[in-house]
Amino acid sequence: MNQRMARISRKTRETDIRIELNLDGQGRSSIKTGLPFLDHMLELFGKHSLIDLSITAKGDLAVDAHHTVEDIGLVLGSALDQALGHRKGINRYGCSTIPMDDALSRVVLDLGGRPYLVIDMACRKRTSGGFDLSLTKDLLRAFTVQGRLNLHVTQFSGQEAHHAYESVFKALAHALRHACEPDPRRRGIPSSKGRI
Repeated sequence: MNQRMARISRKTRETDIRIELNLDGQGRSSIKTGLPFLDHMLELFGKHSLIDLSITAKGDLAVDAHHTVEDIGLVLGSALDQALGHRKGINRYGCSTIPMDDALSRVVLDLGGRPYLVIDMACRKRTSGGFDLSLTKDLLRAFTVQGRLNLHVTQFSGQEAHHAYESVFKALAHALRHACEPDPRRRGIPSSKGRI
């Protein structure tokens, strides 16, 4: 397979986002969003997906974190889409269930080109480390749309917010890693339609 890397930037009056990724990396990351909790979650995502990931984000955090978080999702999804190219020879589907102490989360995804997000969280806490946890849905929605994937997140249990969201990001990482991996038996696009 060709090198599966991307470098994408997006600059608006509200944010300035730059992301580089390598789908065939070793899980190295450099994350600087101005939101420490989000930095930690994205570092976990890179580490467990084995995607080398560099994210630099500057946003209007004095207003709130929404613009920054959503735009990170948009750029991250665009980078994934670019790195996957025509998506030839990949597994396409991925599924992972990951525990983290009291939390248990399952992520199922399809890189088939049809954006859709379903998220059902057991954890009802609103913040962790000063981060508005409801913004995670905005991040994932933007990632799903620009990455052109179907993403289902189900959390079965999780009372402690940090554990709950850590299990989600780790499950996402493992599911995406499997979906992106080359299938040695598949030569073309993994779709009966002949294109994604």
